[in-house]
Amino acid sequence: MASRDFCSPGEGMEILQQVCSKQLPPCNLSKEDLLQNPYFSKLLLNLSQHVDESGLSLTLAKEQAQAWKEVRLHKTTWLRSEILHRVIQELLVDYYVKIQDTNVTSEDKKFHETLEQRLLVTELMRLLGPSQEREIPPLLGMEKADLLELMPLSEDFVWMRARLQQEVEEQLRKKCFTLLCYYDPSSVLCPLCPDADSETVKAAKVWKLAEVLVGEQQQCQDAKSQQKEQMLLLEKKSATYSQVLLRCLTLLQRLLQEHRLKTQSELDRINAQYLEVKCSAMILKLRMEELKILSDTYTVEKVEVHRLIRDRLEGAIHLQEQDMEKSRQVLNSYEVLGEEFDRLVKEYTVLKQATENKRWALLEFNKAYR
Repeated sequence: MASRDFCSPGEGMEILQQVCSKQLPPCNLSKEDLLQNPYFSKLLLNLSQHVDESGLSLTLAKEQAQAWKEVRLHKTTWLRSEILHRVIQELLVDYYVKIQDTNVTSEDKKFHETLEQRLLVTELMRLLGPSQEREIPPLLGMEKADLLELMPLSEDFVWMRARLQQEVEEQLRKKCFTLLCYYDPSSVLCPLCPDADSETVKAAKVWKLAEVLVGEQQQCQDAKSQQKEQMLLLEKKSATYSQVLLRCLTLLQRLLQEHRLKTQSELDRINAQYLEVKCSAMILKLRMEELKILSDTYTVEKVEVHRLIRDRLEGAIHLQEQDMEKSRQVLNSYEVLGEEFDRLVKEYTVLKQATENKRWALLEFNKAYR
């Protein structure tokens, strides 16, 4: 025991893992946790010396085992009396069913009546309880002495008890054969079948069936123990899987924060620059196409003619502006005149309209030239 005081990295770890899996509740501790907490490992190892596989203390486990032993003993005794009581009740039920269909002999009638009378009196005496002093008065004011008077005769009771043993054995034998038929339906074991096995063979099979059932019960218990161990192992693996999954999620979050989010702004900036350059290139390409269309539309001769026309229009506009200025001065001089003034206004209007028309023609020419 002294070698288990401290948990070494090698053998101590294996011992501690066995203790946690069999004697203690699942702790889901890793080797790193045990190495970082040596005193807690020592506490677990020392605690395992005072508990059994179920987690109880050794003293309490011993007392529990003794209590279970006494419970099984009392249970066996109770089952024997209960089985005997039920078999007797079934005998009486079968008898009353039988007398409705067929005639029974006087011996059978006497046997069953004596058995029923004895059974009823015994149950009533049990209901009355012990004949000691009690605060509550007896049921219906009856005492055990009153019930003893209803007992069957001693000769009839002795004769009934001797036959009862044979009847009970026969009833139990039929039940055993019925159980055997249920357990192994492939073999013909029904007593009413002409090809049924002999009584000796049936008894041997029934005796062997008890051993087989005990073996199967043990197998079931072993399977339950294995299932419990597998469940503990599954819980450990589930806990380990959850921890690994959490670590993976942490790593993914770290990768997302350190790499994806940091490079996203740089990538967006590069994309913006690319789109800006692409837009400028498209604008230049459109301007080049526009200039190409203009160069193909207007030759050098056409441009020279348009320049001469523009110069003439500009000269005409200049002359018109001079005339308009003169007219405005004359208009101002003769503003106070009557009909003469109206004539001058009309003349001024005509000149202004002509000037505006020529100005519009010049603008259109300039647009076409460009």
